[in-house]
Amino acid sequence: MLAKRIIPCLDIKDGRVVKGTSFVNLRDAGDPIELAKEYDRQGADEVVFLDITASSDKRGILLDLIKRCAKELFIPFTVGGGINDIQMIHDCLNAGADKVSINTAAVKNPTLIKEASSTFGSQCIVTAIDIKKIDHPTTFPSYPIKEVQCTADSTWEVFTHGGRNSTGIDAIKWIKMLERYGAGEILLTSMDTDGQKEGYDTAITSLAAKLTQIPIIASGGAGTLKHISDILSVADAALLASMLHYKETTVEEIKKHCLSKNITIRL
Repeated sequence: MLAKRIIPCLDIKDGRVVKGTSFVNLRDAGDPIELAKEYDRQGADEVVFLDITASSDKRGILLDLIKRCAKELFIPFTVGGGINDIQMIHDCLNAGADKVSINTAAVKNPTLIKEASSTFGSQCIVTAIDIKKIDHPTTFPSYPIKEVQCTADSTWEVFTHGGRNSTGIDAIKWIKMLERYGAGEILLTSMDTDGQKEGYDTAITSLAAKLTQIPIIASGGAGTLKHISDILSVADAALLASMLHYKETTVEEIKKHCLSKNITIRL
């Protein structure tokens, strides 16, 4: 059995790490490089940097930050935010990133995932998906690929631009299509549970894991050690932010707890 992973997430706005609740009410959480170095020291398996306003602000990922991270970190790191073409992916990987996370650009042009996985290998292509549970009845935006369009029986919808824009895409259909297109991992964030600290969305995470063969990284809702060990019973990795950023726990404490629950994990 592959070891489960603990992945700190650093949401970046204006060069600083921020954390909010359900994608709003952002608070400053520190310097991205210093936080990442600390999580590396604590034993994190990877870290993720997400420039959360890059797509909405229509600007590219911060290459300088990637270069600085590559010099300081000894663990793999993923970068995302505003990555929308093959050249940008090349630039990020060339600057030192191990993986790229693509969200909004995949919705605009799903064939980017095909091209990227073919060019660079699926192992470095992470597709991030921000989802929200549908409150029926509702009218959905029209999406050109009808096989993933939300219908009356859809349960979760995909959002883009840092959770700002409704897409009309059924989350489950979207995950299955992205796997066929060559995504190497799915980073699945529940907007409903994000920052609430009441637990991950186990229902959607469990369903996604059952329907795909690629790793599912669960994101949004960690508030206790039990929340993390619970989600790792269905997900391949747990992404978390505020519990670490605000020093409520450490990566080492999380991993020791998971080992006590018989979860295969690296110390």
